[in-house]
Amino acid sequence: MAPAKANKGTKGTKKEKVFHPLSRKADQLMRSRLRKGKLENLAKSRNQKHHKQVDLYSFFFHAIPPEGTLTLEDIHSIVSDIWLQRLDSELESERSARRKGRPKSTKETKLEEQKLREAEEYRTGLEVIDLTHPINVNLFRQWDQKEVAYIHQLRFIRITSETPDVVQVSRPGNNPLLMQKESSQTQQPEAMDMDDSDEAPLLLEPASRFSSTITAMDQIP
Repeated sequence: MAPAKANKGTKGTKKEKVFHPLSRKADQLMRSRLRKGKLENLAKSRNQKHHKQVDLYSFFFHAIPPEGTLTLEDIHSIVSDIWLQRLDSELESERSARRKGRPKSTKETKLEEQKLREAEEYRTGLEVIDLTHPINVNLFRQWDQKEVAYIHQLRFIRITSETPDVVQVSRPGNNPLLMQKESSQTQQPEAMDMDDSDEAPLLLEPASRFSSTITAMDQIP
């Protein structure tokens, strides 16, 4: 009886190399896997951050008035009355679904933590798109609600709940229209200072300073 022929499929199949756990090659493979896992986690966190930014920017995009701009007071109202309270209904639903005596669900805990984190950020300084700046608002209206890179060209301000009347420009914006406006505003005061520099010392001096000079000139024949 002829011997059974070997499977063609198994012929030529390469076996996976097994390296000694303390060898250099095994160490390289381990480092490569760790780096790959780290990069995957980093990409995942970046993706989550991207969606979080898009949500925030989309929220303020829909807060833009049909015409004109908002006031600083309007921005504070939008943040405190709408943005910080947007999770309340979902949180209340989680609390209602929990039976008495049962521990909080993971979702409820995360929602509470998010609300506390956002409230603290608003208290210490929340960075938002400047909706009080006409050029900035017009540029923001052109956003496709997808590309975050476009948003980074805009002007941002930092506001706080503790000092609602104080605002700080955190990012002036690198859009050419914004940069041109900023440049013209900074150059104008310099030109005025140069024009008035020679006359300013005389205007600031009291008239009595020149009395002796005027008297001496009157006595000259």
